[in-house]
Amino acid sequence: MERRKSSSRKGKPPKNAAKSRASSSSKIAKTALGAEPEKRGRKKNAPAKGEAASRDFNVHVKTAKRREYGSTLWLKRQLNDPYVRKAKAEGYRSRAAYKLLELDEKFSLLKPGARIVDLGCAPGGWLQVAIKKAGTRSRIIGIDYLNVPTIAGVDILEMDFLDDAAPDALKEKLGGAADIVLSDMAAPTTGHKATDHLRIVALAEAALDFAEDVLAPGGTFVCKVFAGGAEGELLAHLKQHFDVVKHAKPKASRSDSAENYVVATGFKGKA
Repeated sequence: MERRKSSSRKGKPPKNAAKSRASSSSKIAKTALGAEPEKRGRKKNAPAKGEAASRDFNVHVKTAKRREYGSTLWLKRQLNDPYVRKAKAEGYRSRAAYKLLELDEKFSLLKPGARIVDLGCAPGGWLQVAIKKAGTRSRIIGIDYLNVPTIAGVDILEMDFLDDAAPDALKEKLGGAADIVLSDMAAPTTGHKATDHLRIVALAEAALDFAEDVLAPGGTFVCKVFAGGAEGELLAHLKQHFDVVKHAKPKASRSDSAENYVVATGFKGKA
């Protein structure tokens, strides 16, 4: 009697045996690890040369025994401020210099040979920008009740702008009409927002009165203001006496600050 042939060759596994073993081993691996292994992705590119050095590093400041907590916070903010570090590296006396640089870039304020007055000029960052942009043929006058170290090509008056004698002293130094009046003045804060806002508006109004007295037709007035609503009359007055009035908040202004700058160009002349 003839033997039947075997349905599969001796020693060879069934066709789907390899797949079933792979599937079962995969299940065993998942069970053993408790979860499906994560897929390996491509390695992230290493930072470019010098990129790590450009990152901002957070400086921690310890509270000294005799230092108030508020002073510690201010010091920490200064040490971690990129504009403070940039000003130090580039030789500017304050981070505020970059505010004027941004305003000048946007509105083309500082022309070569211009007559410029800077009200509340300490510590001198705006004066440094003014002489750099307007050049040595310009006439630049600064005033502040704080002492401001000498800047080549700039005249500085150490007196309070609100003194009765200040306007005449500035006019004498200026020797003619001004092309631009800058004011970055800010009153010492009291901690009461409404009061502080009214005080800054009062300074802005005093600066505007002076500007309208000394500006040549077509001149420019730049002044710090704080958002708060009380500056409505100031803006209305500016729009009557200048061709264009715009607000600007430079990137160098701190994000948590309410300060803005009003830029009025095209002075129409004395009424």
